[in-house]
Amino acid sequence: MSEPTHGFTKHGHAVHQNTMDHMNKNTPYKRFNNKFAVFITSRVGTMTCAYVFSIIAFISLPAILVQAGILSQSQVPGILTRPGLILIVAWIAQTFIQLVLLSVIMVGQDVQSKASDVRAAKTFEDTEKILDAMDIETEGGIKDLADLIKGLKND
Repeated sequence: MSEPTHGFTKHGHAVHQNTMDHMNKNTPYKRFNNKFAVFITSRVGTMTCAYVFSIIAFISLPAILVQAGILSQSQVPGILTRPGLILIVAWIAQTFIQLVLLSVIMVGQDVQSKASDVRAAKTFEDTEKILDAMDIETEGGIKDLADLIKGLKND
């Protein structure tokens, strides 16, 4: 792993600024899997992707409405009611998106959450140090400054 940008937690976990730097780099296989999962997760988790998925879903809606008797065949362009198009949309939605993309997104979120957890732990530790230094009862920090000021007033 690269040198951590924000030091280490008290448990020895390196704290990096970027999620990619937190990834397990033991083997090329793991590196590829993690990078690919984070890449896909960051792209699929956008509104643009949500719009694309919505368009894919709505492509087959006219055929469903014709089959349900809500619309007549003459009210819908013929290409939108072709069985081939309906099968392609069904395969994309039910097979690819649900079976493949779901597992890839889960891996990507796992990598991102581990990186986030390490950064949060480091932030917590840093906050504890700052609060401890500001405590007037703790040696060092503010207590030393307060004692110095008292000593100057007494002189």
